[in-house]
Amino acid sequence: MARKSPSIAIVGGGLGGPVLARILQLRGIASTVYELDASIDARHQGGMLDLHEESGQRALRETGLHEEFRKRVHPDGEAMRVLDKTGAVLIDQPAEDGHGRPEIDRRALRELLVGSLDPGRIVWDHKVAGITALGGGRHELTFADGRTTSVDLLVGADGAWSKVRPLLSAAKPAYCGLSFLELSLSDVERRHPESAALLGRGMLFALSHDKGMLGHRHGDGSAGIYVALRVPEDWTVRCGVDWSDAPAARAALLDLFHDWSPELRDLLRSCDDTIVPRRIYAVPTGHSWSRVPGVTLLGDAAHLMSPFAGEGANLAMLDATELGLALVEHGADVEAALAQYEAAMFPRSEAAAAGSAVGLEMCFAEDAPRGLVAFFRGGPDRAPT
Repeated sequence: MARKSPSIAIVGGGLGGPVLARILQLRGIASTVYELDASIDARHQGGMLDLHEESGQRALRETGLHEEFRKRVHPDGEAMRVLDKTGAVLIDQPAEDGHGRPEIDRRALRELLVGSLDPGRIVWDHKVAGITALGGGRHELTFADGRTTSVDLLVGADGAWSKVRPLLSAAKPAYCGLSFLELSLSDVERRHPESAALLGRGMLFALSHDKGMLGHRHGDGSAGIYVALRVPEDWTVRCGVDWSDAPAARAALLDLFHDWSPELRDLLRSCDDTIVPRRIYAVPTGHSWSRVPGVTLLGDAAHLMSPFAGEGANLAMLDATELGLALVEHGADVEAALAQYEAAMFPRSEAAAAGSAVGLEMCFAEDAPRGLVAFFRGGPDRAPT
């Protein structure tokens, strides 16, 4: 008698979780994605993503969504400018057709992935409150509302503060020494044409020692700015600034960047009222674990790193693709599939995490942005962000 297909729970409905569910769905394997958000519109999903040919775009081909993805890309998103704090333009690179890393709004990408799933495949408003090992590779999930479910395979795709990770590893995210203040400039071309001209059509890196402004134009006509500061972990709380008080927050940022060019400071002066502090964390480079029956991780749950390698979303989507294909290949032998997947994922993520750490130091070194300029001009075709 043929063995029954394993029941599969995917915790986390960001990008990796829906990719995995879609890979399995196309090949006739059922899974359920449990997402803590109440709906796809519950919160802001972040800015632009550049999808790499060998990872993010490979995932979209395996999911049958690559053509739909191409319809949603930001045509000028690959343009890039690098400035120093005086506003001097050190690199001004236009977008190139066929460059291989087109940009898409994270929200648009997530909507594409989630919309490709069968009804009921993703279950919203299900926050995991606890997980119990039942033996034989099975696990019971308990949700915040008291509901439970038991599964043969549990996949943690639940990001930095994963509830699944402790089943495999004692590793916890550590602060990278960098905090962001996330800003937006809505309708930037009409409301702030000078800032729009400064930003260019794609990415902006304005850097100095321990400080930076990382900008990107969005497909909806807005621009996102991450103000980056090398500060202690608790600085955004203990600095005395109420970040919900937009005038006070702008004044504090303008003071911090008092010796930057007027044009760059205008990005702070003109920003919308929502200013969100974000601290940057990472798990140790080379994070791995011994095989535990019936459970694995993908994306940030497995290898959280700073954003200075440009690999976070791409790796999550590649992880999901390779895990899904391994499960298809090995059928009922879940352990063989997980072992194959992890053997490839561990060294890949270690290399990316090491590059991320180098990229962070490069962007905020004493000679910044000279190191980043040299990187761009010296060989690799993309910056580490």
